[in-house]
Amino acid sequence: MNEDTTKQPAASRRTVQGRIEKTKMDKTITVLVERQLPHPLYKKYIRRSTRLHAHDEKNECREGDTVLIEESRPLSKLKSWRLVRILERADVGN
Repeated sequence: MNEDTTKQPAASRRTVQGRIEKTKMDKTITVLVERQLPHPLYKKYIRRSTRLHAHDEKNECREGDTVLIEESRPLSKLKSWRLVRILERADVGN
């Protein structure tokens, strides 16, 4: 029973970039992902958005940050995304 087990490369997970809307929950962030797509008839580019809940293990994100998140296994009823890294910090207004 000596088999060669070569490791297969892990399937690449889908990643998206978005802006953080809410950080009120513990270890959870709400990310707004915007995309532009052409209108089917008029061909003008319109903006569509999606809100995703992502896991933030260290609670390091703030509202307004631009982040990169990746798809993961379901972590709860709403969370199926995980924070990869913070791309840009939001300016502190006051």
